[in-house]
Amino acid sequence: MFTIATLGPEGSPAWAAAKQFDQQASIQTCTSIAEILRAFNQKEIDCILLPVYNTREGDNKQYFRLFEMLKHGYWIDNVIIHADLSLGVLDASIDIADIRLLVGRGETFSQGADYIDLHFSDIPQMHVSNVQDEIEKFREQGDMSIGFIESLETLQNEKLSILERGIATHNRTRFAVFAHKLAKPSGYDATTFVTVPLDDRVGLLVDILREFSNRGINIVDMRTENHVATQKLQIYIEAEGHIQQKQMQDAITHVETQVIQQKGAIRVLGSFPRIDMRTKHIRSFGFIGTGDMSKWFADRLESEGYDVFLTGRSTPLRPEEMVRHVDVVVICVPISVTARTIASIGPLLASNKALIILAGESEQSINTALSVTNDDVEVMLVHNLWGPQAATMKDKNAIIVKTSRSGLLCAEFEAFLYKHGADIYQDSAQKHDLLMGVGQKLPTAISVALALTLHENNITSEDLASHSTLTSLYPILAMARVHSQNPRTYAEILSTSGDGRKIVVDFIRNFEKIMQIAGQADIDSLSALIQQNAEQFDDAFLEARMVQAKAVDNVLGKMM
Repeated sequence: MFTIATLGPEGSPAWAAAKQFDQQASIQTCTSIAEILRAFNQKEIDCILLPVYNTREGDNKQYFRLFEMLKHGYWIDNVIIHADLSLGVLDASIDIADIRLLVGRGETFSQGADYIDLHFSDIPQMHVSNVQDEIEKFREQGDMSIGFIESLETLQNEKLSILERGIATHNRTRFAVFAHKLAKPSGYDATTFVTVPLDDRVGLLVDILREFSNRGINIVDMRTENHVATQKLQIYIEAEGHIQQKQMQDAITHVETQVIQQKGAIRVLGSFPRIDMRTKHIRSFGFIGTGDMSKWFADRLESEGYDVFLTGRSTPLRPEEMVRHVDVVVICVPISVTARTIASIGPLLASNKALIILAGESEQSINTALSVTNDDVEVMLVHNLWGPQAATMKDKNAIIVKTSRSGLLCAEFEAFLYKHGADIYQDSAQKHDLLMGVGQKLPTAISVALALTLHENNITSEDLASHSTLTSLYPILAMARVHSQNPRTYAEILSTSGDGRKIVVDFIRNFEKIMQIAGQADIDSLSALIQQNAEQFDDAFLEARMVQAKAVDNVLGKMM
């Protein structure tokens, strides 16, 4: 029979965690972690469970010592136990004011410290390993002035009268599961490792973390401690991904061989299905649109443990059916049909769901969404300024347009973007469309008009290559980019309405004004106009853009 060793007694949180992990296993309770590790190291036990983190106490204080004592095996899983700590007494006639002694386990006193300090700051505490045994002893002695702090279930099983329930809110304990073989990848994993005591050097920790960041690997947990004997630094890291994934292997290998430069400096503790101690309000996402961008986001949301469904015109699962079964509906379709799709799907969303629009035009999309959904549906627009070719979101710009109905679900999606490294900017719908007119619509219009003008004047590619200056290359590069990719994408950008179109119209008016002055050869007026324009920008902006321009010039100059 499969055997598990953990801290006793029977009925303790550790015992409950073992039962939750495997109800059919034979559970052996021990009085100390040292006893558990001895049995595991000698392979007398198949598996062990140890407490490593509590939401109220923090980390196990002997974290590094625990791993040092663990001679072999792997961290393969985790169990989260919610402890409903309560206060019980032997006699129902006893009140809080009658209690003269508190009895409980050491960790329960720590977890319930706020409540105890408030109500029992002057009462002696008796720390025990087995509360049930102490209940029986005091019951036999007939001493009714004792207050017992333990899980509600244990106190009720011992027939105690409950004076106070839930004395420690948000009290959850994470138990690590160790076994003799590495866990297989689940698709939603984390890997933990610990270093040996390291020689100190400037920037060591930063350099280690950079190796993971550069590969798009998120660090879930990290702590350091000075080794007891040598007082040298040890580092513990928990990172997202399985040790069998190439990115994770490359990161750890590079850290050991190139950053630490010490063979055997890293010990991989194991990989396991990722555990999230944070509260998640979203279970599932449903995408309307099966294009590359939908798939790009779907892959990353699935890596965060969400259920994701992709629907479209040709999928077996119809969007109208999908909407009924997910928490968040994401619309990711061409700009020209975004509003129409919202108008069709929006009325189907139930209360307390969310509609997130991935689109480059906001005002019409948001107005449509707010008008066709009920008041209990959250609405938010996200414009990601990168395409499906991007490896990660790190350092990419994401524009978020919130509404009066952007709530917890929308905030969780925003947190997802932030976690993956996106640079997030908040806009109003009007401001977003105005700025996207500058960033997308106007450059696209200029590129298309430039290509048309070149064609009308019989200017060939060879002519451009032979007569281009560094300055003239900027618009030519933009033109080439527009005309070497999907033309419909840029046609969609040109066709958007709202303030984005206003930018192009204003540009045309100002362009005609400038050409009229130029046609009059009024150099003084043009010079004054350029100077006036320059004053609209602060010096820091212009200096930063000049640094960028010179860097581009340097690259282009080498290629010409």
